[in-house]
Amino acid sequence: MFEQTCPFILASASPRRKAFLRDLALSFTTRPAVIDETPHQGEAPESFARRMAREKAQALAANHPESCIIGADTVVTLEQRIFGKPETAAEAVTILKTLRNRSHEVITGVALIQRQRRIEHVFSVRTQVCFADFPDQLLRAYVASGDPMDKAGAYGIQTMGGLLVESIHGSYSNVVGLPMCQLIRELVDAELLLPKPE
Repeated sequence: MFEQTCPFILASASPRRKAFLRDLALSFTTRPAVIDETPHQGEAPESFARRMAREKAQALAANHPESCIIGADTVVTLEQRIFGKPETAAEAVTILKTLRNRSHEVITGVALIQRQRRIEHVFSVRTQVCFADFPDQLLRAYVASGDPMDKAGAYGIQTMGGLLVESIHGSYSNVVGLPMCQLIRELVDAELLLPKPE
């Protein structure tokens, strides 16, 4: 469906992001970036997500100037509070109780860097997610499954955590971790990705 005009590198270990790119038959390598992922004092969630995406891509760009580096970072936020990956089961339950029966935002920052062409573009996509009102027992059972422990906000909409979600407004793939509609649009606009002729 597409022709790539340079090599692609995904600066992420996320199996979900890799699956999205594989589903489009894109050719890419994966090189997770190692950076400090601590929010700055008073940093807004969207600014944090964009900064993380940029820093992940920048960490690889200098050594791979011929490649398009794709960096991404997804945050779950409510009232300007960032909910990262839970460190314990108890923390996961607390996060889910906080999000229960309320709407929160999922924001993914994405950075595209291709040094040879002097391309450096950062964007973000926001999706509203509304949780249903489930009892504590169900939340604890979900946490006991282990599914939430490697996911921002302590849930995965694409796995068992989807049962917690009453509705979403915006991009589903953004909630999973990569806003594919906007990403493809940006890659095509930058001529890093070209639709194959008929």
